[in-house]
Amino acid sequence: MSHKRIPKRKAAIAVGGVAALGAAALLLPNANASQSNGDAATPRTFKTNDISNVASMLATQLGDAYAGSYYDAQHKQLVVNVVGNNSNAVDQVEKAGAVAHQVQNSTAALQTAAKTLKTDASIPGTAWSVDPKTNEIRVTADSTVTGDKWNTVESTVKGLGSGVATLSKSAGTLKTFVDGGDAIFGGNARCSLGFNVTAGDGTPAFLTAGHCGVAAANWSDSQNGAPIATVDQATFPGNGDFSLVKYDDPATQTNSAVNVGNGQSVQINAAVDAAVGQQVFRMGSTTGLHDGNVTGLNATVNYPEGTVTGLIQTDVCAEPGDSGGSLFTQDGGAVGLTSGGSGDCTAGGETFFQPVTTALAAVGATLGAGDAGAGAGGAAADPSASAADPSAADPSAVDPGTGETADPSAGATGAADPSAAASDAAGADAGQNGTHHRHRKHHNSGAAAQQSAAASGDGSGLVSTP
Repeated sequence: MSHKRIPKRKAAIAVGGVAALGAAALLLPNANASQSNGDAATPRTFKTNDISNVASMLATQLGDAYAGSYYDAQHKQLVVNVVGNNSNAVDQVEKAGAVAHQVQNSTAALQTAAKTLKTDASIPGTAWSVDPKTNEIRVTADSTVTGDKWNTVESTVKGLGSGVATLSKSAGTLKTFVDGGDAIFGGNARCSLGFNVTAGDGTPAFLTAGHCGVAAANWSDSQNGAPIATVDQATFPGNGDFSLVKYDDPATQTNSAVNVGNGQSVQINAAVDAAVGQQVFRMGSTTGLHDGNVTGLNATVNYPEGTVTGLIQTDVCAEPGDSGGSLFTQDGGAVGLTSGGSGDCTAGGETFFQPVTTALAAVGATLGAGDAGAGAGGAAADPSASAADPSAADPSAVDPGTGETADPSAGATGAADPSAAASDAAGADAGQNGTHHRHRKHHNSGAAAQQSAAASGDGSGLVSTP
């Protein structure tokens, strides 16, 4: 099948996924409000997309006194860690509208501890990230880390000293998650398109996981279909997990949105840095739309294929088939690309994502297309609608080859509120066993299910074969 030009309605494999029954109802409109209470000493409430800017500003102002920050989702406040009893630093934090939290470990001390872990405990199946809520490094070892390997990790953590790091055991196995989102196919691999971008030379392209770009050079939007895009740059393992893939036809029209099903999409308007405590949404063709929170930054993951650094850690579930998919915020911030993790959407687990901001900087691309803000045919999604009515986001209405609704009459345009789908999935799952939706697999019908059924794992966790 020839793909010389992709119609704008198709949105060049509308970013992120075809099934939207996992996390859409939690993106409530009132969570977008950013308010100032007038009193400089009174904490402000922040939009999630503003958190990283304020945190970066304070990091520069505070210097060595700054020890990380996190988002208090309940109060919509930014909490900034201040080392020791530094009243001047506390005043600066409060003037910025944030909440000051005095801690013991400096950023430099935690960085030194992380270097020790990298030197002494870089064992496949381990991962670690800084948790600013506890002001410690959180180390995880999966089910493959046993015997002498476990002893090595445990002794290394203890050697860092009291209150510096914690160690926990994960029941799953750390692996990359190939497939997912709006499916793209390359050789024997199936991955997911993350976000449409414009390459440095002005041509249309997209970001996906680096382990996908390493697995195949040419990618199609349908199984056994003609290639429509070629890998330009790929990083994996090493300093990230990201690929820049250029569309073969420079006239390809794209838009900047995440497809959450039923003709609805969440418009993506900016690339933003993650903040611990921030609510995020992930789209994938295997498990649909799910939500959760950022739990760690600058994570190091020791996959079987090698060590990857600089990742975001979350508690959003994912499974093989979700790799490369979009991680985004309620108000349209592009946060990450699905890399890997352990567990699944039945038992839960931890997942890791490549930050979009660092991927864009590394490949010299910009988010979206020349008309990125214009919206592409699809509806701006109000996920709350999908949440209230599961059938509204029926993935069976989506053509797996195109990401479009099979019945044009069902494809009413509209902006999606991802939180609605999330709530809906939560309700459905709770009715089965009382477990929250983010820890349950969403069994998609239609396109996502067909794609999932068409792939079988090769055991590596890296490549699924169509």
